[in-house]
Amino acid sequence: MKFRIIFSIVYAVILMTALSSCKSEFERVRTSNDPVLLLEQANKYFDNGKYLNAQTLYDIAIPYYRGKAESEDLFYKYAYTYYHTEDYILAAHYFKNFASSFINSSKREEAAYMSAYSEYLMSPIPALDQTYTNKAIESLQYFVNNYPNSDKIEQCNKLLDELRLKLEEKSFSEGMLYFKTKQYVSAVTSFENMLNDFPESSRAEEVRYLVVQAGYLYSINSIYDKREERLTDAYNKYNAFIRKYPQSKYSAKVKKIGLEIEKNLNEYKHGKGHQS
Repeated sequence: MKFRIIFSIVYAVILMTALSSCKSEFERVRTSNDPVLLLEQANKYFDNGKYLNAQTLYDIAIPYYRGKAESEDLFYKYAYTYYHTEDYILAAHYFKNFASSFINSSKREEAAYMSAYSEYLMSPIPALDQTYTNKAIESLQYFVNNYPNSDKIEQCNKLLDELRLKLEEKSFSEGMLYFKTKQYVSAVTSFENMLNDFPESSRAEEVRYLVVQAGYLYSINSIYDKREERLTDAYNKYNAFIRKYPQSKYSAKVKKIGLEIEKNLNEYKHGKGHQS
């Protein structure tokens, strides 16, 4: 037992000494004001995956090397320190700066892609605000347009499809929320906006069915004086659906709605409708 205690104490002292030595070495370089030493040690930290340490030293070294030959590699690695520490906002910023500052660099295309990819990584789940999704789409599309021969084009297109699908899901969810809370006018507007934004959506048929349903429910719950106008609008939506999808899986449900609209219109026109 006594031997174990002594061994533990010795081990702890050695470990603390080693940690203290590492810390003092980093602090010695950090406070050295020696640009050569700062850059040399920053690169060592970078190569060893110690990105926060590298980032700190690069940050200090930058003013010494701005405009010099070493600045290209410095800023390239500096951007990657933010990427590897998952600070994607600043990674996107510094990669973009690199691409615009070092226009003759062989790393320019890579930096432009990494800027867009960093923004892609900030895109949240569909339920949240999609500002970063839109920014990522814009940046990825910019890359595709400006580097049409890049080997990253296929990957960019996959990312663009993924991001657009996320926006589509967000738009559909908003329409469904209005529908479920019986805000039928807003539901129709939201669904129609979705169809305008995503005309090739795999959900187009379902969305148009929901538009017919929302239009019908809105019309029958309207005040008496507005009912005929709104029933007629709902019937137009019904006819548009039947023309576009004559063999739809929703045909039976839609035709049932059509019959209900016709019935309500006939009752209204013959004075059998009642004021709600």
